[in-house]
Amino acid sequence: MSLILYLRVSNLHAYYMILTVTIHDTIGLGKIQKTIDVSFQTEVVTVKEIIEARVWKEVNDYNNSLPEYFNGLVQPTNAEKTLNGYRLKERKPIDAEKQVYIALDAFMKNGYFILVNNKQVESLDQQVQLSSTSPIRFVKLTPLVGG
Repeated sequence: MSLILYLRVSNLHAYYMILTVTIHDTIGLGKIQKTIDVSFQTEVVTVKEIIEARVWKEVNDYNNSLPEYFNGLVQPTNAEKTLNGYRLKERKPIDAEKQVYIALDAFMKNGYFILVNNKQVESLDQQVQLSSTSPIRFVKLTPLVGG
């Protein structure tokens, strides 16, 4: 959904567009595990901005209610991975900037990949054109078990 805000300041008129897109998490190319809506002020954004917006939204949602589990893109420090998400040893706010750094590093180390408009993005600086219907998928890679 796109929303256009109109502001009137004195005799100047300004239009600000807020573009909301839905991000889907999948494991492999299979079933959707999670969805999250994020907003941008422009239709052209970088991959880095997509990751940052997603992580900030997840952390803010968690910090506002401090539930038992954090269901974010990357594991916070002092948290254990469980079937229900990441369980922090102590329920306290998570540092969003630190989570963004971890998420960007994981992307660069191929911990997950991202498809925007059904095309894999390659770098953090890559610009993509979004619309309210642009499919964005974060695909987490699962390690193979065995010898």
